[in-house]
Amino acid sequence: MSSIQHLFNNNQQWAEKIKQNDPDFFKRLSQQQSPEYLWIGCSDSRVPANELLGMQPGEIFVHRNIANQVVHTDLNCLSVIQFAVDVLKIKHIIVCGHYGCGGISAALDGERHGLIDNWLQHIKNVYRFHKEQLDAIKDKTERTNLMCELNVIEQVANVCNSTILLNAWKKKQEITVHGFVYKLHDGILKNLDVSTSSPK
Repeated sequence: MSSIQHLFNNNQQWAEKIKQNDPDFFKRLSQQQSPEYLWIGCSDSRVPANELLGMQPGEIFVHRNIANQVVHTDLNCLSVIQFAVDVLKIKHIIVCGHYGCGGISAALDGERHGLIDNWLQHIKNVYRFHKEQLDAIKDKTERTNLMCELNVIEQVANVCNSTILLNAWKKKQEITVHGFVYKLHDGILKNLDVSTSSPK
């Protein structure tokens, strides 16, 4: 059996480093959670929300799944959004995809992948909405990158059309929903300029 002791060693070193810089950090962190941001991102291990935003633990509430989907039958995602909106009173929801997303590629490749095909069907629906535009692009990478962007835009719309956001906005709660795409090759975020702060 392979050892995972190095994970505990890494954890101890990480905690010690933080305590050296800020002795009361964990005491403060354990007493409350008050982030202003909810991040809905891809499960991809190369897209760490806190790190790429330069934020500390406690500053961003995170939900991740394959290809950053917001599906109206996904009680896990909806529960995260409701907790963030109703309990944490977050100010911003960020839906963030990334170029080179394996989930997007799998949805477009026409192959069968097993159980995940049920999840990927939501992405295939986004493709169907934009089929003419996407099929006109001959370069596979360029087409996949555009699909990553279109998927984020669709998920932003799904967040905005959820009963959670519609109810919050009806109560005049200030929440803005944003769509970003992360570039793996240089670590930079692209703002898709679809920020929305009301049902209008």
